[in-house]
Amino acid sequence: MEQNQMARQMMEFNKTAFDNSFNAMSALQDQTEKLVMSFLDKAPWFPAEGKKAMNDWINSYKKGREDFKVATDESYQKVAEYFVEAEKPKTKKTGKK
Repeated sequence: MEQNQMARQMMEFNKTAFDNSFNAMSALQDQTEKLVMSFLDKAPWFPAEGKKAMNDWINSYKKGREDFKVATDESYQKVAEYFVEAEKPKTKKTGKK
C-alpha cells in the first residue's frame, strides 16, 4: 500500500472518529441543557437574572462548539486537499532556459 494512501485513510478514520465523538458530546450537552432548563423552570426560588445568565452561558458554549466544529472541518478539508494534490502525477522540470 502506498504511503500517501495509507496516510489519507488514517486521516479519514481520524475524522470519522472525531465526528462521532463530537456528535456524542453535542448530544450529551444538549440533554444536559434540557435537564438544567427544566429544573430551573420548576424552581421558583431561582432568580430571573440567574436564568438569564444560564441562557447566556448556554448560547456561548453552543457558539464555541459550532466554531470549533467549523475550524476542525476546515482543517480536515485542507489535509484532504493536500493528499489529493500529493497523489497527482508530478511533472519533471527541465533545467533549460
